[in-house]
Amino acid sequence: MTKSIDADMVRRVAILARLRVSEDEVQRYVGQLSRIFDYVDLLNEVNTDNVEPLTHALPVTNVLREDVVRPSLSSEQALANAPQADRGFFVVPKVLDQESS
Repeated sequence: MTKSIDADMVRRVAILARLRVSEDEVQRYVGQLSRIFDYVDLLNEVNTDNVEPLTHALPVTNVLREDVVRPSLSSEQALANAPQADRGFFVVPKVLDQESS
């Protein structure tokens, strides 16, 4: 049997997922998550001893196309709508400072 889901656990998961939830939503999610975990517990009771593991329920194959060189945008066309460009490159805000790298 799984650990029961309570409002504090829902709030903690919301913080970890960076979600803002109201108290009404917290109470709703307590019930929904409890039912989901109860169902998973029910699935754990199924005997799967002779079931071969699989990665997907349906047969899956890659659909590949031939790699063909095709015309593409020139640098000028690609940069035409860029808010900022410098010497043929997009200018973007710095996301890492020198101490982070």
